[in-house]
Amino acid sequence: MTTWCRLLPKRLRFYSIVKFVDLQVFVDWRRIFMKDFQKKINYHFQNPSLLKQAFLHRSYLNEHKDLNLEHNERLEFLGDAVLELVVTDWLYRNYSDKPEGELTAYRAALVNANTCADLASEWGMNELLMLSKGEAKDTGRARQIILANAFEAVVGAIYLDGGYEPARAFIAQTVFPQADQVIKKNLVEDYKSHFQHRAQEAMGITPTYQVLSETGPDHDKKFTVGLYLGDQKIAEGSGHAKQEAEQSAARAGLEAKGW
Repeated sequence: MTTWCRLLPKRLRFYSIVKFVDLQVFVDWRRIFMKDFQKKINYHFQNPSLLKQAFLHRSYLNEHKDLNLEHNERLEFLGDAVLELVVTDWLYRNYSDKPEGELTAYRAALVNANTCADLASEWGMNELLMLSKGEAKDTGRARQIILANAFEAVVGAIYLDGGYEPARAFIAQTVFPQADQVIKKNLVEDYKSHFQHRAQEAMGITPTYQVLSETGPDHDKKFTVGLYLGDQKIAEGSGHAKQEAEQSAARAGLEAKGW
């Protein structure tokens, strides 16, 4: 069995017994999975290329420079904003007895990279990713970030294809069922919200975050972020995503201020 075939889901390995052209087989099994995925999420794309783009990682294009395609980072940018809006609206309506600080913590728990990556895996997005050979072998933290970004890109793709309501419906069936579990078990320590609450309470200042540096290749960035109260830098933090780096900086800030 060829190397690429071993990477295929087991139910599609029957392709290995026939004479094939690698690219054609790749396209065939992806087309099957794309159809299955749309059935699973109960949304059919009017423009299927948007869904394909949602799973197209920059590293894949680096190995296939002849392809005139766009990677998923712009869709991720859009999806991140849509996801946050939908979750914020839902929390506001369903937790009317909770103050702003707690709602902020709940939202952070529901839209952070860990939650999005878990949801992406649960809904079968890992098998749809288009990655470079190197990225395809990495199943560690870098893959988790890629999965989280893909989840947000899918949200963005649905929003562009069908508008707000289909995007909201997708988030409702994927994210909202996790809300009670995350909130009741307090699965996520939201250092940013804690630091902001203490800073506003003690000093009347809202903290800000500034990216100090970005290192590494595009598909495996490491961000260093500074935490500021006014013009004073309180702490720094690092991570493979800006949100992760900000949480790290906030945690260091809590320690620095003794909060």
